[in-house]
Amino acid sequence: MNEDKITVTKSFLPPKEEYFEEIQSIWNTGQLTTFGPKVLKLCEMLEERFDIHRMLFVTNGTVALQLALRALKITREVITTPFSYVATTSSILWEGAQPVFVDIDPNTFNIDPAKIEERITDRTEAILATHVFGNPCDVEAIDSIARKSGLQVIYDAAHAFDVKLQDKSIFQYGDISTCSFHATKVFHTIEGGAIFCKSEKMFDRVLSLSNFGHEGELAIKDLGINGKNCEFHAAMGLVNLPYVGAIIEGRKRVCERYDSLLDNHNSIRQTFPPEVQRNYAYYPVVFEDEKQLEVVIAKLRAHNIYPRRYFYPSLNRLPFLRQQPILRNSESISRRILCLPLYPNLAESNIAKICRIILDAS
Repeated sequence: MNEDKITVTKSFLPPKEEYFEEIQSIWNTGQLTTFGPKVLKLCEMLEERFDIHRMLFVTNGTVALQLALRALKITREVITTPFSYVATTSSILWEGAQPVFVDIDPNTFNIDPAKIEERITDRTEAILATHVFGNPCDVEAIDSIARKSGLQVIYDAAHAFDVKLQDKSIFQYGDISTCSFHATKVFHTIEGGAIFCKSEKMFDRVLSLSNFGHEGELAIKDLGINGKNCEFHAAMGLVNLPYVGAIIEGRKRVCERYDSLLDNHNSIRQTFPPEVQRNYAYYPVVFEDEKQLEVVIAKLRAHNIYPRRYFYPSLNRLPFLRQQPILRNSESISRRILCLPLYPNLAESNIAKICRIILDAS
């Protein structure tokens, strides 16, 4: 087959000359890691961008979640979503806590706040909710429940770089918010992640935990890990950051074209509140049933087009979990959802081809 392969995403790469120029100074400082000048500069720029003054740049989004749980001393039950990447659940288990799943809203794909309170017990310590595909959770409802029940709130904002809710960065919500800077994300540092803390005390604890538990240069005050990121990854972030606006605009163009071409299709699209400033991180489509989904995937692959089933299976069905309740919305959507190829330079002809194949196959 001579057609070029169309993948679900393509990582943005800046002009290599810009990256090479950025990393030259690393040879002058000789500092490769452990809070080097580029790491500190990237943190400063992101703190200013999001109007947050307690941000830590870590190795990846999964470690960010694990550090958040450890910093908040969560060891028992965590109410969470079954519709997310597996890292949301595995981080809870890795820290020795127990995930308690609550079903999702079938329109937003986020955890349904109306179902949270009935799952709270005397063992519940936290709520860990995901802004799915960059769509903000109902943060006001979750905050109200958490305050009433004395719970901590962590937001997995892996998909939500530059997302705003009522002109306020989504990272400003919760006791701790985390983000992924993985290569597939809207903004990336090749590998990386971030932790945003509400309080100075919590930031100091996360900082210590991410650096082997150090307090100062010598003292060890806690059981920590090595969650620090390096100068080369920070350099990629510094070079990529000025392009984020154009990247989001390019992704918006693709999403709007999909919207136009699939307007009369019988599939379901995710709904966003009107007060949200989106980042167009993904383009999910929910088909009538799994059979229709599988037919569409087969037809697309026959044309060298590779979408992806985010997120399957519903996390309450993971094989290493003990018996979990049936969660109809999450389980149904996870069987029927497909994310279409999405990146700024996806050609108009390829968008049209993808939509034509979907319409013909379903």
